[in-house]
This record gives sequence, structure tokens and C-alpha cells, in this order.
Amino acid sequence: MTEEDESPARPADTSFEAHPVRRALLDLLAELGTVTSTEAARRLGHSSGLCSFHLRQLARHGLIEEAPHTGGGRIRPWRLRAPAEPDPGFDLLARGLEDESYQRWLAHRDAAPEEWRRDEAFSAVVHVTPAELARLGEQIRALLAPYQDRRGRPAAAAPVAAIARLFPLVAPRDE
Repeated sequence: MTEEDESPARPADTSFEAHPVRRALLDLLAELGTVTSTEAARRLGHSSGLCSFHLRQLARHGLIEEAPHTGGGRIRPWRLRAPAEPDPGFDLLARGLEDESYQRWLAHRDAAPEEWRRDEAFSAVVHVTPAELARLGEQIRALLAPYQDRRGRPAAAAPVAAIARLFPLVAPRDE
């Protein structure tokens, strides 16, 4: 399929989340935090117009939103939009993208520069109360916060996915 096949004049896709350009844009936004169509085009190897079209489609469906910017000019950065109320569809999409990104990493790890071939994947079962679970989530977010949207980051820094899933391992009560 060529970029011409994906032009804005083409009717909207019925398999919205499965579209490869949209999935790649969502992955990129998860990785970078914000992105413009020009940045996305450079990173993904598509035209700026194609990326702009699909970013607008993602916004129309409520998955992303325009990010505030302080610079002048016609820059239009986008960011993932956290739903006001939990959206199971968005959560499933996000978890699927996380899983797919990790599988892609595993498949291509040997092609990464030597110093980046190691990851820090781990899991643990912990015993906590509901209040402690919430506090643990807050602590993990606080621990990661200094590394997000980092200005003046070291030259050797690269985007790293940090994924934490805290969920109870208890069966639901019969009501």
C-alpha cells in the first residue's frame, strides 16, 4: 500500500485501531510524550501530510489531543489523551501496544547497539492493602517523573518504555 493510497481523500478506515500508521503514531507518542507531524514523518519514514492526517484522525476519535506549546509559528504538537473516565477500549489498546512494543524489542534486541542490548524486565508478587496499592502506584509514578519530558538530557539518553501493572491476584467475590 502506498502513501497515495492513504491520502486524506480516502474514506476512514473501519479497523481504526489496527491501522499501521495510527498504531505507529500511538507508539511514538507513548515513547516521546509529544510529537508533531514533521517529527513523526522523520521518525516513521512517512510524509508529513500522511502523519498529519492520521494524527487528526486519532484526535477525532479522542485518543490524542493537541499539546500546549510555548514557541511561535505553526507548530502543532500532539500528545496522548488520558480519558476522563476509564475507557476499557483505550486501556486494551494501550496494553496491546505495550505488549507489541516489548515483543518487537525482544525480536530486534540483537540489532541494538551493544550498550542497549540489556533490559530490566522483572516481576514480583507483593502483598499489599488497597491503600498501599494506590500508594505504590503513586511512588512508581514519582520515581519515573524526573526522567519524563527531560530537558537537557544526557546525549547517551534514549527513550525507554517503563511499564508497571499493579493488579490484585484475587478472584472476584460472588455477589
